[in-house]
Amino acid sequence: MRSTVRLRILITCGVLVVAGIGGWQLLPSDDVRTDPITVGTTDEVTSLDPAGAYDAGSWALYSNVYQSLLTFKPGFTTPVPDAAESCRFVGNRLTTYECTVRDDVTFANGRKITGEDVKYSVERILAIRTDVGPAPLFPTLRTVEADGQKVTFHLGGRDATFPLKLATGAGSIVDRTLYPAKKLREGTAVDGSGPYVLKEYRPGELARFEPNPRYRGAVSRVGHTVVVKYFKESEQLAAAWRAKELDVTNRQLPPGFINTLKDESQDDTRITEVATAEVRNLNFNVRSGSAMADKAVRQAVAALLDRPAITTGPYQGTVEPLYSLVPQGFLGHSTSFYDAYPEPSAAVAKRLLRDADVDTPVRFTLGHRADATYAAEAAEIKKQLEESGLFEVEVVPVGWRSFQKAYAQGTFDAYPVGWFPDFPDSDNFAAPLVGTGNALHSGYSSKRVDSLIAASQQYSDRARAAEDFKHIQSEVAEDVPLVPLWQKKDYVVATDEVAGSQYLTDGTGLWRLWELGWI
Repeated sequence: MRSTVRLRILITCGVLVVAGIGGWQLLPSDDVRTDPITVGTTDEVTSLDPAGAYDAGSWALYSNVYQSLLTFKPGFTTPVPDAAESCRFVGNRLTTYECTVRDDVTFANGRKITGEDVKYSVERILAIRTDVGPAPLFPTLRTVEADGQKVTFHLGGRDATFPLKLATGAGSIVDRTLYPAKKLREGTAVDGSGPYVLKEYRPGELARFEPNPRYRGAVSRVGHTVVVKYFKESEQLAAAWRAKELDVTNRQLPPGFINTLKDESQDDTRITEVATAEVRNLNFNVRSGSAMADKAVRQAVAALLDRPAITTGPYQGTVEPLYSLVPQGFLGHSTSFYDAYPEPSAAVAKRLLRDADVDTPVRFTLGHRADATYAAEAAEIKKQLEESGLFEVEVVPVGWRSFQKAYAQGTFDAYPVGWFPDFPDSDNFAAPLVGTGNALHSGYSSKRVDSLIAASQQYSDRARAAEDFKHIQSEVAEDVPLVPLWQKKDYVVATDEVAGSQYLTDGTGLWRLWELGWI
């Protein structure tokens, strides 16, 4: 009996390196199987409209049915043209970005895509500006012009990361004749130009993707029909895998189940371990009226949290402690929170609260997405904080959509949220998380941090931004709008009948269903 095939995917200098134990077939043979490949996930789709969501589950769907001007090839961190024929910065100031749309791209309904569709798609994101939408990704964008197939983006400041942002779900191009300019499109219809068309969609249950024969772009080969099944709980996903109802799973199997798969020898299972940078932070509502409005209270929480107890307890060693805003493997990573709070200390926390004249115990609400693993995490945080005698914590579990709405509205004082990078640059852990008007709606705003973010964006040579990111992390460790908890690798589990699962995800935010095929 051969052991489970384990693959490790690393991104080094923009090139994909794959190493493993045992062999595998990279490309499917001339097979005769036409039945769909079934993929399971616990990620939830918030909205089918690209203007209405900024989460991993929704963007996974977008990367298959919509098309952006740019995209990422598997294992590479520099975007390449997709719906665009070419893109470039005009001049050396990095404030004007110009793209020419391919002349042969159409929506799946046959209507030709023009520069006006691109302009319309981006402008409606900024106009609708939903509380859980992707508008925070474009803080530097001022105006968009369209002239035939040419689109010109005018930025309010230098932003070398702008092409990376266009390659995300926020750059999804929609049909301007079908998507309202001032509100989200209702219903389950999708009109995009991506590698797939969405043939069937039942919210919270399944999505059926079939190859789009009209697609023209960076993807050279569109794979098989794929059915994605959505599960509310990670244990339900694991049960479906055990029952052989799935061919592939990705995000999120229970930690103990992952360890079991890695430890057991199985003839028919392939595990891909992807060095992505999914992180989880404990975010604070710093608005006036919240228990976390006082910086000393937030600092006291940071001084008390025992990350190893969280990573080895609820997560059973499948995640690693994180001590900085920017995770390991990304430019400018530091250990600013470890430097400021090297060991959990009730004495330090007590002193911080006493010096700030804060009455104890501090009572606050801790909201989290309803799931067994997240509930265990919240229970561990509550236990650690309350054992000090300095805090009383009310834990509030909420379904994903309600949870997003609730923290956006300031319902909770604290709320852990996982963050999966939209594009492979440290900027994606800075501007959207701690910039003014951030995507997590914490209410945090710092002129110093905003200035450092703007400074980091001006360099096309990203190595020159490393010091700015280190300074940002130091400021965050001082202000504590959030506390980093952990980072983890991503796992894709597939049967040995499926090829291409090692390319499904690689940390660029894309979910490449088209890479899957039968062996």
